[in-house]
Amino acid sequence: MNSISRAVPEVALQAIRKLITEQGFGAGAALPSQRDLALQLGVSRASLREALSSLSALGVVSIQPGKGVFVQSPVELPRGEAPGWPFAEQASPLDIFQLRYALEGFAAGLAATTLSTFDLDALEDNVAAMREQLRGGDFEAAAKLDFEFHRRILLASGNQAMLSILTASAEIFLESQKLPFIRAERAMETWQEHRKILRALARRASAAAQKAMQEHVRNAALRTGIAFIAPVAG
Repeated sequence: MNSISRAVPEVALQAIRKLITEQGFGAGAALPSQRDLALQLGVSRASLREALSSLSALGVVSIQPGKGVFVQSPVELPRGEAPGWPFAEQASPLDIFQLRYALEGFAAGLAATTLSTFDLDALEDNVAAMREQLRGGDFEAAAKLDFEFHRRILLASGNQAMLSILTASAEIFLESQKLPFIRAERAMETWQEHRKILRALARRASAAAQKAMQEHVRNAALRTGIAFIAPVAG
């Protein structure tokens, strides 16, 4: 699949966003049917559904089965930026989340086949500690535990090149892991997603671990207000 066809869901997402803004759809307004939207935007139903799913996760639309798609908050979506991001000259948050999606997803798949009992115990302790920090509202400490969780998986993967990328850009990676915690009401989702990754690693399920990690990185981006569509192999 070429880069143009892989980008179709992202194009659809931005087109729906533009439609909401330019045609004045207010909160509670119903969008055209998915069939009509797909025809209007010139995209497949599958690409449209993926775009709507991302917009739903961002809180822009509400998908109500059997009823339709309704605008929740007709706000402008950030274009891969985040308030107060200190590394703008090096890379945007979108760039970092996409890098993490590719790198850490692969690393988790590798780690599932290579990590030791000691590694699993350390990850379990980390996940338990994160839960306590989140319960106590210490998001700074939770972000550091988040960073350590991902670092341990990269280390367990045995790929020194990937670990070197993380080490050389540790400050940027850590900052990206702080961003999702701006949504305090959704902070526990990080812990839940880490538990899912850990379960896949404990089962030595490489494909499941890779998928769980990639879903986690995309969800973390969405909690920050950043949507990106992952390329699909084909």
